[in-house]
Amino acid sequence: MTTIEQIVAERVAAMREKDAERVVAAYAPGVVRFDLAPPLSTTGAEVTDPDGIRSWFGGFVGPLGYDVTELVVTAGADVAFCHSLNRLAATPHGEPEGFEMWYRATVGLRVVDGAWKITHEHTSTPFYMDGSFLAATDLKP
Repeated sequence: MTTIEQIVAERVAAMREKDAERVVAAYAPGVVRFDLAPPLSTTGAEVTDPDGIRSWFGGFVGPLGYDVTELVVTAGADVAFCHSLNRLAATPHGEPEGFEMWYRATVGLRVVDGAWKITHEHTSTPFYMDGSFLAATDLKP
């Protein structure tokens, strides 16, 4: 397993365990994130502060289902990117049942102070172009 694959695997474990500190540990200080949730982008301390992800975790009852599949890594000496299809399954507080959704992820990494760090993260869900503009959260690989 490559170092970058290890970083991804560690983040999968951290997500499943709702461990906010471990989720943000791989981010570089100046990271830029284009996430599924608004706003359009977040940067730096907004991304690296574990309180934000901890608060998000708090919105769900029980464990999170989280998987990264079809991971492809392209790496040079000090710059890399990877893309994958990711699955999230959870039960929001107050809801009678949970949800499952698949989405796309692209992550850019650089070597920062001798270690690979995530400098850019982009997640997205396709939307239906039938005039409804609804997110296509029912798609599965």
